[in-house]
Amino acid sequence: MSKSAETENKKSISNQSLVKGLSLLEILSNFPNGCPLAKLAELSGLNKSTTHRMLQSLQSCGFVKPTNTMGTYRLTTKCLAIGQKTLSSLNIINIAAPLLEELNLEIGETVNFSLRENSHAIMIYKLEPTMGMMRTRSYIGQHLQLYCSAMGKIFMAYDQHDYLPLYWKNNQDKIEKLTCNTITTLEDMRKELTDIRANGFAMDAEENELGVSCIACPIFDINGKVIYSVSISLSTARLNQIGKTALLLSLKKTANAISNELGSAVQI
Repeated sequence: MSKSAETENKKSISNQSLVKGLSLLEILSNFPNGCPLAKLAELSGLNKSTTHRMLQSLQSCGFVKPTNTMGTYRLTTKCLAIGQKTLSSLNIINIAAPLLEELNLEIGETVNFSLRENSHAIMIYKLEPTMGMMRTRSYIGQHLQLYCSAMGKIFMAYDQHDYLPLYWKNNQDKIEKLTCNTITTLEDMRKELTDIRANGFAMDAEENELGVSCIACPIFDINGKVIYSVSISLSTARLNQIGKTALLLSLKKTANAISNELGSAVQI
């Protein structure tokens, strides 16, 4: 083999290793409490020995660490630090954070802020409750399914009208009954999205977890598109106590204020 061919071969192997390592990091991001080696190998399509070797490399760089359960690995706070630096560079966080903090202090419950990315919503900002006792399991960087989350339904409702059947077709393997309230039929979701557009808000009425409700509103950019959403999460008992009308008044006010900051004239 010539020297140039040998160099190219080494580059190719190095690139493949990088891709494999990044793939493992992405998979681990969905397992905050850790993922067993065998499961990682299965999800990544790598054999166990290659997976173990890649994990050892990632561990030596400080991105991965073993958990207390033997053979299980999780991401380290080094990944969180990189993610936080990325998020802080987004102007939207600088714009939205003060308004989200006002909402959080006003209503005292969990406030969530998400970004649309293809067939998911991604949590990019979250404020814990200041008065409410319930803390949700959601976390910054979490991928949310569109069909069973309030913010996800917002994104579907304000997408092109032909998006819903395409989403339903491409995500059949993910659409499942998480609770007795989860919407799992196309016709029911079509009606749900029509109501969302008419009323300017979406509900997760215990569709992800019994006892937990969420109300979300759209945020419009200068082009009138919805790529961000804001929501309030709280226990269903607390929602019934406060009343949906009171929460919506504050939530819509915040959503409209962020839309205005993005140059949108659209109000809900």
